[in-house]
Amino acid sequence: MTWITEPFTAAFLLRALVGGVLVAGICGVVGTWVVLRGLAFLGEAMAHGMLPGVATAALLGLPPVAGAAVSAVVMSAGISLVSRRGRLSHDTSIGLLFVGMLALGVIIVSSSRSFATDLTAILFGDILAIRNADLLGLAVALVVTVLVAIAFHRPFVALAFDRRVAATMGLRPRLAHAALVGLVTLAVVASYSAVGTLLVVALLLGPAVAAAHWARSIPLTMLLATVFGALAVLLGLLVSWHGDTAAGASIAACSILLAAASWAVRSLVARIRRPGSPHLEPSTDPTHLESAPCTDSPDRSSEPALPGPTAAAPAPRGPRSLSERSR
Repeated sequence: MTWITEPFTAAFLLRALVGGVLVAGICGVVGTWVVLRGLAFLGEAMAHGMLPGVATAALLGLPPVAGAAVSAVVMSAGISLVSRRGRLSHDTSIGLLFVGMLALGVIIVSSSRSFATDLTAILFGDILAIRNADLLGLAVALVVTVLVAIAFHRPFVALAFDRRVAATMGLRPRLAHAALVGLVTLAVVASYSAVGTLLVVALLLGPAVAAAHWARSIPLTMLLATVFGALAVLLGLLVSWHGDTAAGASIAACSILLAAASWAVRSLVARIRRPGSPHLEPSTDPTHLESAPCTDSPDRSSEPALPGPTAAAPAPRGPRSLSERSR
C-alpha cells in the first residue's frame, strides 16, 4: 500500500488531492444536471470560451481566474442575447460564440511570442501547482454550488422534463435556466486552475455518466458522481506520479475510463441477476433519468378488470413519476 500513500507525503501532491476532491464535488453536482439536460456542448463551449480572458489576463499581469470569469460571463450573456434577438436555436448560438471566442483567444496567444510557454498550462491546467488560496476559493465555490442546487432543485427538475410544465407550476423556467447556466459557468471557472480549459468537461461528464448507471434519483446521482470524481482524481494523481504523465490529463482519462467501467459492470450485473431478461438490462444511455414522464400519473395496476370474458387486463405499472425521481 505504500505506492498509494507514499506519493501524498509530498505537500504539493496532497494539496492537489484536496483541490481535486473539491473540484469533484462541484462537477458532481453540476455535471448531473449537465447530463440530465443535455448541456455537454454548453460546458465545452464555456471551457473553450474562457481562453481569450485567460490570455488577456496573463498578458496584463492579472490573475488568470479573473480573466476566465469575465470571459465566461461574456459567453453566457452572448448566448442569451444571440438566441433571443437573433432568433437562432440555443445550440447554434453556442456554436457561433464558441468558435468566435476560441478564435479570439488563439489570436491573442499568437500575437505574443512570450505567451507560448504558458499555453499548455492554460489548456491542460496545473493541478500540482494549487496553493492554499486556491483551495479556499474552491471550497467557497463548492458551498455556493450546493446552495444554488438546493434552492433551485424543484425548478431544475421541472425544467429538465418540460419547460411548459415548469411555467405552469410557476417555477420561472427562464430564471431556472439562467441559474443552471450560472452553475455551469461557476464549475468551469472554479475547475480551470485544476484541470484547464480543455479537460474540465471530462470531470463534468465522466463521473455523472458513471453514477447514472447506479442511481435512480437526482440527489443520489450527484453524491455518486462526486465519489466517482474523487476516485478519478486519486487514480489520476497516482498514475501521474508513478508514470510521470501530465496530472490533469491523467485525471480526465481516469474519469472517462470510470464511466466506461461503470457501464460494463452494470451491464454484467444485470445479465447475471436475470439471465434471459433483456428488458431488465440497463439502458445504454446514461441519461435515463430524463425519460421520466412529465406528470404524476397514479398507479393504475390495482384497477379491477371489467367483468366478462372480454375483460381488459389491468394496465401495466408505468415508470416512476416526476416527483418520485426527484426525491
